[in-house]
Order: sequence, then structure tokens, then C-alpha cells
Amino acid sequence: MIVKTDQDAIKSYLEDSSNLKGGWAEEAVFPQSPEEISEILIRASRAGRPVTVSGGGTGAVGARVPRGGIVLSLERMNQDIDISRDVSQGIWLARCQAGVLVEDLKKKAESEGLFYACHPTEKTAALGGTVATNASGARSLRYGPTRRFVRALKVVLSAGDILYIKRGSRFISKKDSTVVLKSGRKILIPIPSYKMPAVKNSAGYYAKDGMDLIDLFVGQEGTLCVIAEVSLELEKRPEEIFSCFAFFSSEEKSWSFSQDALALDPLSMEYFDHNAIVMLMSKGLNIPRYAKAAIFFEKDTKSGKTDEAIEEWRALFKEYGAREEDAWAEIGEGESGKFIELRHSIPDMVNARIRRAGCEKISIDSALPRDRFPEMMNFYVESLGKALLEHVIFGHIGECHVHVNILPQDEEVAAAKALALQFVRKAVLLGGTVSAEHGIGKIKHAYLEELYGREGVLEMARIKKALDPAWILGPDNIFPAKLAEEL
Repeated sequence: MIVKTDQDAIKSYLEDSSNLKGGWAEEAVFPQSPEEISEILIRASRAGRPVTVSGGGTGAVGARVPRGGIVLSLERMNQDIDISRDVSQGIWLARCQAGVLVEDLKKKAESEGLFYACHPTEKTAALGGTVATNASGARSLRYGPTRRFVRALKVVLSAGDILYIKRGSRFISKKDSTVVLKSGRKILIPIPSYKMPAVKNSAGYYAKDGMDLIDLFVGQEGTLCVIAEVSLELEKRPEEIFSCFAFFSSEEKSWSFSQDALALDPLSMEYFDHNAIVMLMSKGLNIPRYAKAAIFFEKDTKSGKTDEAIEEWRALFKEYGAREEDAWAEIGEGESGKFIELRHSIPDMVNARIRRAGCEKISIDSALPRDRFPEMMNFYVESLGKALLEHVIFGHIGECHVHVNILPQDEEVAAAKALALQFVRKAVLLGGTVSAEHGIGKIKHAYLEELYGREGVLEMARIKKALDPAWILGPDNIFPAKLAEEL
């Protein structure tokens, strides 16, 4: 096992895409097996040293930014991708170490005629990190987030116990929530009383009476365990994919188009506001001058049936004034990949802008019930217009989930944070979530409390105390570390 203590050598492990400052650690460790992770955690628990798990560093909420202690990097656990058929369930599974990159799994699956349908934006994201944050991406419109694909996990608890959990093998409820470890030690997990919003959600711990135990460890942001291995379900690869960028003369037309287009069952559907289009124009792309918004969508088809699928979309283009002659369309997974790269360039440019400004990322990634989404979009646009704050809105409009990134000047940071909190409160009022896929990390504690209240956050802290009694794992992620003092 490699251990690094030189500060220059570990500097890159002290940050993520949130641009949160102040990360520091005494050492970075690089295990290669669950057993080595166990050794690290046993020593850390005895010494009371915090452990921050490091994946690909693509997180947007500061979860990887350590506040002392140890950074535990999983990058050396990236070798094994074992794809096999589970005959009993009739599915294909990929068993991977947690440090395997999403992109590497996709390539391996495609080489065998399969398809990892979960499509997180960042290619360099590690699979363990995507499970720990319940990551999703564009194709979650059709397939759902990472949770939907997780069939088994091997995790290491802070006391060093290695726990293998298979979906469907253990359910916990208010009547029976005891987990018995191999050592014979028993853990009583307190089931919270809060109710999760009925939308795409990645805010705090999954909680439901009678829940599958595995779901507690999906989306826990490195606070309950270290994920060592994952088994993920694979899909059969689509025969053909038709993808398209369509341009609209108003943002409102694009919003309406996206909701009607759901009837055509797209794989993905992504939104770009006028400011996102200006960013794309900076790349020298030939975008129509009238364009105030764009929708990117993908549609899977049977081989030879793509022309029929295109005809269905043509009718919608005409209804909402999207000129067919200006649309960019491609057929084939490879060609679609070019458009996906273009879509992914927007968050890359946003993150680069934030790094240049030197400020913490101020972004909202709420998902809303479909009938309340238009109200939320109008609230975003009107409020940002009145505040005269530079911003970019893009993302998963098919799921009523867009990313609102505020890009303030130095003197505008306080006003931008205050407006972001207004957005969060409005989303909660409308039945939405405060985070649909980015999680809470270290920078959105206040948002989580807006969603679940103080008591709901304390209920989460009690779960952490049960599974991590030394309180060493990601101690300031999801909720403040000082909550340990209140339990």
C-alpha cells in the first residue's frame, strides 16, 4: 500500500469541482484491496483521525475536500471488470473495483455488445464515487440513476468490518433494523421518520420503512462506509441511436417542446438556455442567430427504423417553431458521442470560469414535480433577471431537473448565495428536492435542513453514529461534524 505525506504530492487530492477552498490532509493512502482499506480504517478509528474518501474528484459539492487526517484514494483499485450473466435473475452484471472509471466500464461493456445505461457527465468519475453520490446524468430520463443499477456492494465500515450486501437479501424496518456482521457484532440502524420527495433525489440518506439495506449505502457520500467493490446491471446495447440539437426562438417554446416530447420516449433530453448557447458559440459553432434556447435529445431505434422515428419528431419541430433545416442531427452511437461531448463542455466551461473567479461554486440542481416545473423555471429566470446576476441554466429538462449556475463577481457573492437559498426554498415549497444528483457535500448543509428540517438532519446523524461510532468517515459531509456533539 502506498502512503504519501509530501504536501506537493497530495495537493491534487485536496479539491474537487466545487472549488471549495481550505482542503488539507496529513497523508494520502492508496489501498489495493478491501483488506487494506479495513486496516486503514481500524487504525484511523482507534486514533480518531478523519478519513475522506477520494474517487475521481469530479464532485460538485466539496465532499472530497478533506479537513485534516487521511485522504483514502481508490485510484489503485481500478483493475478488475468482470462481466458475466446472472442466469437466476436473467441479467448481465459487471463486477468492478470501486476505482474503475465509468468510461472504462462503458468501453468494456460495449466490446461485449452490452451497455452501461447510467450516463454521468464526467468521464473520469470513478464507479465507487458514482454509487456514493447516486449519480445519474442525461440518460437517467429513461433508465434512472445509479441506484437502479446497483445489484451488490462490498463495503468497509469504519471499525474495519467488510460487509457484502446483495440487493434483495436484507431489508430493514422500524420493527427489525439490526444488521449482524460476520464478527457477530450487531448494529441497530435507526430508521428515520422523514419522507423523501417524490422526485429524482440525491439529498441525504435514503430512508424508507422496509427499505433494502443496500440503498442506505447508495448516495451516502462517503459518510457511512468506504465502497470497495460494486456489481452493476448492464443493458442490451440499443441497435441505433438518433441524436439531435434543435434550436428555438424563445426559452418558453423549448420548455413546452421538451414536455410534449416525452411522449416519444427519448433516451435523454437536455436543455440549454441563451447563456449556454453563447458559451457554445464561443467554440466557433454555427448556431442560428435567432436561437434563444436549445434542446438536445437522443432516441434509440430498431435498425432500419430511424427514419420513422425522425418523422415523429418533425411534427413537434413544426409545432414549436424549431427549424428542421437548422437542427443538427446524427445517427449512430459514435456520432451521438460528438453531441454528448458538446453537451458536457458546458459544465466544463462553467467550472473553468469558477476557478478563474476563485469563488466557491454556487449552483442549484433541484428536481420538481412535472406540474410545478414551469412555475420553477419562470421563477429562476425572473429572479435572475431582476438580480442582474450572470448565470447559465442547462441540464436534464426531461426530468424537470436543470442546473442553475450563478456566476457572480466578487461583490455579488453574498447576493448570489442568498438568491440560491431562495431557489431552494421555492423548490421545497413546490414539492421538489434540494439536490437531484450532486448531493450535499460540505457546501449545501443549509439546503438539506430546508428539505428535512433540523430533526430530519439529526435523524441522519444518528444513522451515521450507529455505523460510524468514531465519526471518522467524511465527517463534514452531508451535515456538520459538530452534530456528533448533540447525539
